Amino acid sequence: MKLRLAVRSYAYSLLRPLRTASGAWQQREGWLLRLTCAISGRVGWGEVAPLDPEHRPVCARALTRWQNSGDVECERDQLESLLPTLPAEVGFALGASLAELDGVVQAWLPAPSSACLLPAGPSMLPMLDQLLATHSVDEPLTVKWKVAATDWDHEWSLFSRLLDRLPPEAHLRLDANAGWDRTEADRWAGVLEGDPRLDWLEQPLAVDDLQGLQDLAKRVPVALDESLLKHPALREQWQGWQVRRPLLEGDPRLLLRQLQEGRPRLMLSTVFETGIGFRWLALMAGLQQRGPTPVAPGLAPGWCPEGRLFSADPEQVWAAAALGC
Repeated sequence: MKLRLAVRSYAYSLLRPLRTASGAWQQREGWLLRLTCAISGRVGWGEVAPLDPEHRPVCARALTRWQNSGDVECERDQLESLLPTLPAEVGFALGASLAELDGVVQAWLPAPSSACLLPAGPSMLPMLDQLLATHSVDEPLTVKWKVAATDWDHEWSLFSRLLDRLPPEAHLRLDANAGWDRTEADRWAGVLEGDPRLDWLEQPLAVDDLQGLQDLAKRVPVALDESLLKHPALREQWQGWQVRRPLLEGDPRLLLRQLQEGRPRLMLSTVFETGIGFRWLALMAGLQQRGPTPVAPGLAPGWCPEGRLFSADPEQVWAAAALGC
């Protein structure tokens, strides 16, 4: 089957810097893919959205073969055989565009209500107060706070104030981005153990400290994130919660199938993608909501700017990328 593949870059800034255990960043850069069937005219869309700065040049090199002034002609079989050799972020984009071209997605689901992402450091409290003042009482509030990102003693003081403010029916997720050692993780777990508001500690320890993560999970719920990216086999082995970021995992068709079959304890999370990638994230989060363990996804509402780059219409996203808006 003859296909035409086009690649277009994009860049934008988050509305505020995101600070994590590995530093602060605000700029997002990536690429959009448009795959067109030369016979039927059907179109599939994909997005390459690396989070790790070291992955960007790797993705750029992988995309070089298709980047020129127009569409590049490709054979369907060639693209499928190439998929396993590509960086995971490029694999997602190509797999997503092929899946859409094949009609794998019958209907794009709307995004469920999301957890609210709180910034690291002292700016957390004003945002939390604003959320508490404006959040609808019809559904519980779920908040996620980035920790291990500022002075630990100051963060500990903020944590105490967060717990004092958080209603008993709210849900709490603490994301250390692998920034704690075992002693610090034990300190926080000692306060949270038995607290019904705690959804989980998200990647509290280093990605390779699997024994420490398993031991901690005996005390409090632990969700793996970065460990799953470095050790993909854990996606089939870890029995606790998993934070799944589809745009970083490669061809999305396997994860899509697992969610359609009702795989439990998977939470879908953003990488601050454009509207093209977000369609997939919303679809998968919607499927997760229909499964046996529904929870609020991590879509980070209020962190991306508004505009056509975040439209649900891929044509508008594609056009916005060309204009740099």
